Amino acid sequence: MSKKAILWAKLSVFLCVGALCLQAAPASAQLSDGDCVKCHAKPPADIKEAGLAHKTDIGCQDCHEGHRPASKNNIPQCSNCHEGEKHFELKGCLNCHTNPHRPKDITLGKNVTDACLTCHTDQMDQLKSFKSKHSLKACSSCHDKHGKIPACVSCHQPHSKDMGDDQCGVCHQAHQPLNVTYADGTDSKLCASCHASPYQLLQSNGTKHTSKVCASCHQSKHKAMPTCQQCHKVPHPAGIMSKFPSCNQCHKIAHDLNNWTRGAEPAKKPAAKKKGR
Repeated sequence: MSKKAILWAKLSVFLCVGALCLQAAPASAQLSDGDCVKCHAKPPADIKEAGLAHKTDIGCQDCHEGHRPASKNNIPQCSNCHEGEKHFELKGCLNCHTNPHRPKDITLGKNVTDACLTCHTDQMDQLKSFKSKHSLKACSSCHDKHGKIPACVSCHQPHSKDMGDDQCGVCHQAHQPLNVTYADGTDSKLCASCHASPYQLLQSNGTKHTSKVCASCHQSKHKAMPTCQQCHKVPHPAGIMSKFPSCNQCHKIAHDLNNWTRGAEPAKKPAAKKKGR
C-alpha cells in the first residue's frame, strides 16, 4: 500500500473516533445537593446535627450558587437571606456565628453587649431600672457562650453553707439582684441564712407565729414590715388600745411574743451589701 493510502486510512480512523466522541459528550453537568457531600463531608454533617432552618428550609445550592472555578465567589453574605430585624443589621456576623452551618453555636468575645441588646431588651431594661454591679458588666462577662446561664456561686459566696446555687434565684433575679422578691411560701431557712436571730427566736417561742413562714408576714419584697393590725385587726376594746397604742408594750416583739424573761432583741446593723451584687 502506498504512503498516500496509509495516510488517508489513518485520517479516516481519526475522524470516525472524533465523531463518536462528539456524539457521546454529555450536556453540561448539573450538580445536586447529594453531590456536595461527596467532597464536603463536614458542612453537611454540621447542618444535619445543628443546622436548624439551614437544614429544613434550604439546600446547599440555595446558598452556594455554582461551583468554583465556574463561579468565582459562591460564599454568600448572611444578609442575602437574613433581613428585616435589628439583629440582622449588625456587621461581622461570623464574629459570633463562627460556623454558619451550625448557626446557633454562638461564640462570644469578652466585652460583647450591643449585639445582645438587639434581642434581649427586657434584661437590659431590668439592669438599667435596678442599678447594681451587674449593670456595669458586659453581657458576655457572664454569658460567655450564647444561652449559658452561669452559676451565681461562680462569682458570689452563698449567704450560708447550707445554700445551693439553685436557691439563689428564689430571691434574686440576675438582672436585678438587689430587687429582692420571693413567693409567700418561701422556706424560712433561706431567710435565716441572713436573719438568724429573728428565726431562732421565732422557732423557740412556741406561739402561733412559730408555725408561720417568714414570707407570710414579710410578704413578696425584702424589708417589707407589716403592722400587727394587718392580721389581727383591732383585737382589744378601744379603752385598752388608747392606753396601750403600741402592741409591743404588752406583747413584746413579733418574733418572741409575750416573753419578758429575755432582754429585748438587739438592734440590727444594716446588712452590708454582698460583694458583686
